[in-house]
Amino acid sequence: MPTPDPDHKPLARSLGEFVGHIWRGVTGDVTRERHEVSRTVEEEERETERGKVTLRRTTIEEIEFEKDRSEP
Repeated sequence: MPTPDPDHKPLARSLGEFVGHIWRGVTGDVTRERHEVSRTVEEEERETERGKVTLRRTTIEEIEFEKDRSEP
């Protein structure tokens, strides 16, 4: 019997994940409007005993507006 590949997902699992993404999109809250104000990425490379390591910090600033529920 061959050893199963740990990176291989069964078809049923892939379909379930796909349907889950669709479901979240359909049932998600659309009453809020978001605007990204700025995105800052700081990146630094360091040499360690195990080789080169990249440290990355991403900061995202957003503004979120709640739409008036009385509007159609």
